[in-house]
Amino acid sequence: MSERYLLGNEAIGRACLEANLDFASGYPGTPSSEIVDFLRYQKEREFYVEWSVNEKVAFENALGAAWTGVRSLVTMKHVGLNVAADPLMTSGYTGIKGGMVIVSSDDPYAHSSQNEQDSRNYAAFAKVPCLDPGDIQEAYSMMVSAYDLSEESGLPVIFRPTTRICHSKSNVSVGESGQEHRTAAFEKDPKQFVVIPVHTRVLHKKLNEKQKGLAERLVEMGFNRAEVRGKTAVVAAGISASYVEEIIPDDVSFAKIGAYPIDEEWLGEFAGKHEKILVVEELSPVVENVLRQVSCGAEVFGKKNGCVPYEGELDPASVALAFEKAGFEHKYEYTVPEPVRDLPPRPPILCAGCGHRAAFYAMKKVFGSKAIYPSDIGCYTLGIQLGTVDTTICMGASITVGSGIASAGEENDVVCSIGDSTFLHTGINGLINAAYNGANITVVILDNRITAMTGHQPNPNTGMTAKGVLSPSISLETLCRSCGVSFVETIDPYDLTGTLKMFEKAKAKKGVKVIIARQPCVIDAKRSGIKRKPVTVDAEICTGCGLCVKFGCPAIEFTDKKASVNSLCMGCGVCADICPAGAIRPEGKR
Repeated sequence: MSERYLLGNEAIGRACLEANLDFASGYPGTPSSEIVDFLRYQKEREFYVEWSVNEKVAFENALGAAWTGVRSLVTMKHVGLNVAADPLMTSGYTGIKGGMVIVSSDDPYAHSSQNEQDSRNYAAFAKVPCLDPGDIQEAYSMMVSAYDLSEESGLPVIFRPTTRICHSKSNVSVGESGQEHRTAAFEKDPKQFVVIPVHTRVLHKKLNEKQKGLAERLVEMGFNRAEVRGKTAVVAAGISASYVEEIIPDDVSFAKIGAYPIDEEWLGEFAGKHEKILVVEELSPVVENVLRQVSCGAEVFGKKNGCVPYEGELDPASVALAFEKAGFEHKYEYTVPEPVRDLPPRPPILCAGCGHRAAFYAMKKVFGSKAIYPSDIGCYTLGIQLGTVDTTICMGASITVGSGIASAGEENDVVCSIGDSTFLHTGINGLINAAYNGANITVVILDNRITAMTGHQPNPNTGMTAKGVLSPSISLETLCRSCGVSFVETIDPYDLTGTLKMFEKAKAKKGVKVIIARQPCVIDAKRSGIKRKPVTVDAEICTGCGLCVKFGCPAIEFTDKKASVNSLCMGCGVCADICPAGAIRPEGKR
């Protein structure tokens, strides 16, 4: 063993190397993205890695690989598991041959997500094991063991790190990369892999029969463990257990739940030795529900009586507060910090020079404030700062929600925005449906040639695979026309005049119109060596009207009633087109 200082996601990826991983797929989603990024760049072990077009596709790829006997991994964030739920629910029935681990990274407090759902509920629903690490070292060790557990049980295993595990760093004791490479060999067995009703009924019964032995095995493996120290006890799950361990007194019993399903006999025996029990876990009361069923008369405190919140992340301070509400002593001393007064707000915004900003500006100028602007999940969700994002619900929903609004009879224009990666993820079916049913909407595909918000991962529109191999770049124009859309036009959002004209043209037409606003991500372009001359402001000409500042670019500042441009400028030049006085021009130009 050696020690390395690793990001949680790097530790998880590194554990896969030790576990002899041979196949990895996933769709980028914070906080999970760095796992596949680590695997595609590492040089210690050669195996197949792909970024898939969505989580369902990634899951089915990994499942197919596991059916051949190799060990596979699929990664996503918690909401991505919704997309993959269809195959997940049946994968427990079919089982696997080689170990398969499903990383579903949860995001308590919704740092970068539209909800705070708890993947442990999916594990119970699908009747597959779920591992819930409490720190980065445990995440590493659990990940290595997850493949053995998967093959021993014949089931895929859900691995549930949260944001604090994924995006924290720690010293981690790691082993050597595995040297075994299995040969994929699919053995035909229709009774296992063809889930027609006559087979399903038998497979469901077998899956149910595995549950009790699986729960007992998780205790044997040490994932679920307990220590009796007194008449009161705390039961904690996942990362919450780490917070509890910091503050729990020596005379209070402690049970740590790191895996599911829970052995109810084991937990009931522990509960029966105590008079009061506090359950500490983030999000859903998964452990608390089980404990209340087996508590044998012990008084249980947790979410259901207001001691532990249902929402957000926990930390040592909030856990100490839960102790106090339940009447438990603790060893934590804390003070509530006073917020600093009068700090200016710093909402997240699009990067300086981002082509999305110019597209949104032109969109708003042409369609106006009364238009309805359904949007999607990605960098462009930040168009909310420009008044061009009225709805966001899930990946690919801008087109379908927009179609619903328009077809319901909304009289104002409906203008949808969606990114290139998101369009390929789940936007295509919505566009087919809109064209087929004659929706009256304008769809703007904001094409920056990359999956930007999650860390600049490639997609089928980039022309490169996850391993850096060149691949054919998909034609969004041809794809949209094949979906049944006749009005498909491509614009450069940096050309503000041309962009405005194209939006006017789309506004005048009925039916489904698609405008592809193509401009590479400014960060990716800068890394590739693409440079543009920054702009400058002639203070003598500037009238101080403030239109350039309202454009929302962080490179434009306003001091002493005059505009100025700082070092963030990427040289897109759109602000020069906006300036009514002509005071903004490329550097060196007069």
